[in-house]
Amino acid sequence: MKILVTGGLGFIGSHTVVELQNQGFEVVIVDDLSNTSLSVLDGIKNITGKVPAFEKLDLREKNSVQDFFKRNQEIAGVIHFAASKAVGESVENPLLYYENNISALVYLLQELQKKEAASFIFSSSCTVYGQAEKMPITENAPIQTAMSPYGNTKQIGEEIITDTAKVTDINAILLRYFNPIGSHPSAEIGELPLGVPQNLVPFITQTGMGLRNELSVYGDDYPTADGTAVRDYIHVVDLAKAHVIALKRLLDKKNLEKVETFNLGTGTGSSVLEVIQAFEKVSGKKLPYKLVGRREGDITEAYANTDKANTVLGWKAQSTLEEAMASAWKWEQKVRS
Repeated sequence: MKILVTGGLGFIGSHTVVELQNQGFEVVIVDDLSNTSLSVLDGIKNITGKVPAFEKLDLREKNSVQDFFKRNQEIAGVIHFAASKAVGESVENPLLYYENNISALVYLLQELQKKEAASFIFSSSCTVYGQAEKMPITENAPIQTAMSPYGNTKQIGEEIITDTAKVTDINAILLRYFNPIGSHPSAEIGELPLGVPQNLVPFITQTGMGLRNELSVYGDDYPTADGTAVRDYIHVVDLAKAHVIALKRLLDKKNLEKVETFNLGTGTGSSVLEVIQAFEKVSGKKLPYKLVGRREGDITEAYANTDKANTVLGWKAQSTLEEAMASAWKWEQKVRS
């Protein structure tokens, strides 16, 4: 079966492509290379022994999307990662996020609705919950007002998919994941943001390598055990495997609703300082950091209740925080060697 993976050369996308190919799927990647490079294809080949088909494509260009689907009519399912994803950047440049994250989704769905049947996996986010009132967060938690334009695009995206599925032959699964970290154990692919990292772990590993002078810890006055923000950090390989399981569920017509939703996390919250300590333990390095003020758009804590994914999908995160940090550090060292 041919599967389209948008944003398939990105961090989560590339790891998911590996898992798809390991399961025998034929993969077509589209990516605009705005936050990655073609070298990721080599990493995927080195792991799986196979180079996926690739096409450079900006999904904001409607005509290009239409042309792509005319040439690839046998696509059976789509896993949609292509999106801008930094909370802070979205606050500073909201229109970029609304154009990139919403327009691309609409153009994809417009083509998929022409098919007799289409399976669609959406890369959503725990940011749709805003600052949830109760921990851990279940899929039934109220959708709060978004804390950032990025979070809002994920809320709007879920609504667009749900509305579209009601009146088309599209079946979808919304995967709300928490904080992906780490890299493939081979260190052939990993998280390599262009420019200054917007996420915690690559900033930590780059600081560990001496590429950054020090890490800024945003906020030490949160109502948490050590005053720093708490998140649910999940190994990217665990996350990638969940996408393949969800896709198979749709292709095998085992979904119970047109649109299903699952949280993907470990079920454990870790503070920023705990992540730093985990890095220091696996690397043997002391990490320079400073405590600074809170960052706009950030919430106090978020960690998942994963019971639904565990029981319905039969999926469970396997890796510990230290294992994920060790893989991220191995990747960083290889990239800089």
